Amino acid sequence: MKKVSVITVCFNSSKTIRDTVESVLAQDYPNIEYIIVDGGSTDGTMDIVCEYRHKISHVISEPDRGIYDAMNKGIRVSTGDIVGMLNSDDIYLDSSVISDIVNQFDLSNADSVYADLVIVDRKNIYKVIRFCSSKNFTVSHLRWGWMIPHPTFFVKRTCYDAFGLYKLDYRVSADFEMIARLFWKKGISFSHLSRCIVRMRNGGISTTGFLWRIHQNLEIVRACKENGIYTNIFFILFKVPFKLLEYFKSGTKNVN
Repeated sequence: MKKVSVITVCFNSSKTIRDTVESVLAQDYPNIEYIIVDGGSTDGTMDIVCEYRHKISHVISEPDRGIYDAMNKGIRVSTGDIVGMLNSDDIYLDSSVISDIVNQFDLSNADSVYADLVIVDRKNIYKVIRFCSSKNFTVSHLRWGWMIPHPTFFVKRTCYDAFGLYKLDYRVSADFEMIARLFWKKGISFSHLSRCIVRMRNGGISTTGFLWRIHQNLEIVRACKENGIYTNIFFILFKVPFKLLEYFKSGTKNVN
């Protein structure tokens, strides 16, 4: 049976970390290695984590150089065949998420699997702000700045061993660079699981503020160039109307 490592990175996440942890511990898949990497929280986050310590495989709490440094720490201590990331304000939609991911790996024999997610209201996780479907994703979408939803991305541990970890000179787009490197430059295989698996709370660092948006798009252009993908800032900005359309389509739907 494949072992799945799920990594949660957190910093001062006391308001949301319990939901995240419980959604992982509620999974019906029997071979999960759960890893929490904390950046030295001071708000009681670790007090909550310690309540579940006996059910968590590894807990690291120390200062880091940001979210991607924390992810790399988690990957380094992981021992699973498959590795996935779940941020400290994200929640698995139901208890069969990991089972369905593993089943998709078995059916497709792919190096990686990804799925869909919903962005939800920060205070009401059942109120959908935007539905993020990746069913039509192709590698060519990267040149337009499109990528798969990172919290739904699971990849064989051997891919990190062979092709490296997250680059720390990116502030908000190292996840995009990783996908560009793995999918485009290294050509690993991937498969889409056609279902929603994650509720992502609105308001993450890469989705907040105009200046962050500009910085994110400039980093995406750089990531494309570093991995041999032709693009420019105008290509990247072309996706904006399509993202706005996703918001209008989602409206205020609820998800159970």
